[in-house]
Amino acid sequence: MNERIETFLAYLHGERSLSPNTVSAYRNDLQQFADYLRADAERQGGVDFALSTIDRDQITAYFLHLRDRGYSGASIARKTAALRSFFQYLRRRGEVASDPTQGIGSPEVKKPLPRTVEDDQVRALMTFLESRDTPEGLRDHAMLRLLSATGMRVGELVMLDVDDVGLDDRRVRVVGRGNRERYLPLDATTVESIRTYLERARPFLTRNAQGETALVVNQRGQRLTRQGFWLIMKGLVRDAGLPAIMTPHMLRHSFATHQIGEGLGLEELRQLLGHASIATTQIYTQVAGQPPEERAVTSVA
Repeated sequence: MNERIETFLAYLHGERSLSPNTVSAYRNDLQQFADYLRADAERQGGVDFALSTIDRDQITAYFLHLRDRGYSGASIARKTAALRSFFQYLRRRGEVASDPTQGIGSPEVKKPLPRTVEDDQVRALMTFLESRDTPEGLRDHAMLRLLSATGMRVGELVMLDVDDVGLDDRRVRVVGRGNRERYLPLDATTVESIRTYLERARPFLTRNAQGETALVVNQRGQRLTRQGFWLIMKGLVRDAGLPAIMTPHMLRHSFATHQIGEGLGLEELRQLLGHASIATTQIYTQVAGQPPEERAVTSVA
C-alpha cells in the first residue's frame, strides 16, 4: 500500500499542483490508515493486506477507532477526505474494483470564524518595527508590512523573488495555490519600507550569497522559510510587548475583514486573497459583522 500512496502523492504534487504542506498532510493521514490496517492484520494472525480486500466496514471501524482515541470531528473529516480522494484515484486507475469510501459521510464540523487582530495592535507592532534600524529590523519591517498590506499567505511571501516586486508601478506578483498568479497593489508606505530594505539591508544580508533571488532572506542570505518567518514574528510580538496571540494568518484575516468593511466586493476580495472559490471568501462577511471584541484576540488564552 505504501507504494500506491507514494504514487498518489506524486499525482497530487505533479498533476494537481497541490502545495508541499497539503501533500504532507495527505501522506500523514494515509500512512496512519495503512499502519492501522497493518496492525489489525497482525492482530488477526495475518502479515499483510491487499488493497482489494479493504471494504467499507474496515474504514468505518477505523473512523470509530479515531473517535475513541479522542480525535476531533475536524480531524476525522480531513482524514475521511484524504481516504476518499485516494480510493477515487485508485478506482479511476482500475486498481480497485469499487470505492470502499462511497456512502461514508464526514462528521459535521462547524468551522470557527477566522480570528483577527485589532487595528491598534497592528499599529503598535509596526511602530516597534520602525524603531529597529538594523538589517534584520529593516527586513522585518518590510516583510510584516507587506504581509499586512496585501493579505498574502506566509508561504506566498517567502517564495517571492526580488523581481516580483514592482516599486514603480506599486504592485507585487504572487503565485498562489494551484500555481494561480495574481498581482496585488501596494500602498506608498509599504513601497517605501521595501525600498529601504532593498537598498540598505538586503545587500548586507546577502553579502555571502550574491546569487540569491529571494526577496526575504535570513541572516545567512538564503531564502527565509515559513518556519523561520513564524519564529521571527513570534519574537517580534513578544519584544513589542503585545499581549495578543498574533499569527501571520490573523493578519491575513484582518486584511480581509478590513476590506469588507471598506465596501470591497466579494469577487474583488476573492481575487486579492487568491481563493479558488468565492464560498471561502464569504466567511469574512460574518467576521465583519461581529463586534470587535468578539472577533479579535486580546489576550493569551
